[in-house]
Amino acid sequence: MGRLFWKFFFFIMVAQLTATIGVGIMFSLENRERDRRTSDLDQSPPAAFMIRSAAATLQYGGTEALRKLVLNAERHHVYAVDEQQRELLGREVHPRLIEEARTLLGTENHETRRRVVEEVKAADGHTYLLFLPSPVNPEFGGPLPHEERGPRRMQPPPPFFFPMMPMLVATVASLFFAMLLAWYFSQPIRLLKSAFARASSGNLNERLAPQMGKRNDELSDLGRDFDGMTDKLRALMDSQRRLLHDVSHELRSPIARLQASIGLARLQPEKTAATLERIEREGVRMDKLVGELLTLSRLEAGVTGAMEDHIRMEDLLTEIIDDARFEAEAIDRHIEGVVRCDVVIKGGAELLYRAIENVVRNAIKQTAVDTTVAINTQVDKDRQSMLVSVIDHGPGVPEEELQLIFEPFFRSSRTQKNSNGYGLGLTIARRIIEAHGGRICAFNRVDGGLCVDIVLPYDAIESASEIPPTSSGDEA
Repeated sequence: MGRLFWKFFFFIMVAQLTATIGVGIMFSLENRERDRRTSDLDQSPPAAFMIRSAAATLQYGGTEALRKLVLNAERHHVYAVDEQQRELLGREVHPRLIEEARTLLGTENHETRRRVVEEVKAADGHTYLLFLPSPVNPEFGGPLPHEERGPRRMQPPPPFFFPMMPMLVATVASLFFAMLLAWYFSQPIRLLKSAFARASSGNLNERLAPQMGKRNDELSDLGRDFDGMTDKLRALMDSQRRLLHDVSHELRSPIARLQASIGLARLQPEKTAATLERIEREGVRMDKLVGELLTLSRLEAGVTGAMEDHIRMEDLLTEIIDDARFEAEAIDRHIEGVVRCDVVIKGGAELLYRAIENVVRNAIKQTAVDTTVAINTQVDKDRQSMLVSVIDHGPGVPEEELQLIFEPFFRSSRTQKNSNGYGLGLTIARRIIEAHGGRICAFNRVDGGLCVDIVLPYDAIESASEIPPTSSGDEA
């Protein structure tokens, strides 16, 4: 049991014990008050009839007749007390009964007095006080058996009663439920504590949702959030390890070629010029790889720079199409663009230019010779978004790889032989599009080729005359 369990247990126990004692005191006071208010004399109509009968018997038949009447009574045994506090049958009478009877006899309410208490002067010269004890308090007097002729010893009144047994039961129940409730709250917290301890030591495979059982409260939600956090951390660590492996793999080849070129230059001095050209080419490739890695690292860290440019998408796409057409015609490919979007997007102009250009250049590399890469746009005013579609006529991508082409250093099995890139272009494009609040996806076309859709949100469609022309500048 941890500290939290005992804290829960202590405060819940104190609260329940306080409530139990308070209820016990309340019931005790109520019982005491009820006992105080309750009369010790029987004031029911049958008791009044018996009292009147006993008074008439005593008055006209004498004490002997009253004695026989009381002894033969089945239920109501009248008490007859003379001036010396002696009862007619020798029964012991509690002084409280006599005091209450005389008090009731002296009340101004003659109706009540005649009903339950009578004072009769008998022929023997004694004055007898006639009354019946209440059946609620039988200890003040009870039925006198026919065979009993001697005096009956009465029990004293009970002392002030405090409900100890109910309080004891309530205390035990309070302790049990306090322990149960404290265990219910502290158990998932102990699970969370142990899971966090294991996660801090590097074990991210711990799952809390199955251990929480069928709980449906904030603690179980916290356990599910912990599972989601460890899943993301595990994915991030796996991604970092994979990225480190891929970077080392990509750098190994150009470094090996550089070393081979240096060795060749030493062995064949007459080929120094060609060797230097090869070294320069490998240096450019390594510089490009490092630049793309730095760009990807900044995007994943959320360092996107200023995102306050008002970008006219029609101008930006027109510039991208013009640059791509120049590159495509050099390798016998064609670009066709239909750009009709009077839309202004707030973001980073250079980043957005690079994202869309990466998608277009990738399409140019994959499309077949003498085919056309189409760039189409569509504006959805209801959803306040615009769609940019880049369509090629290449080999496409296997369905199981459509989501993987946006991962770092991934190359499709259909295109890796005719691609000299590093597999970072589409990854950078996805990071930039997501930084602008958009999304990017790819799917295979029915008639062949790949289509990449870029969806970008905008706040409003503004007039082109209100925004200065967008200039993408150099690549980021």
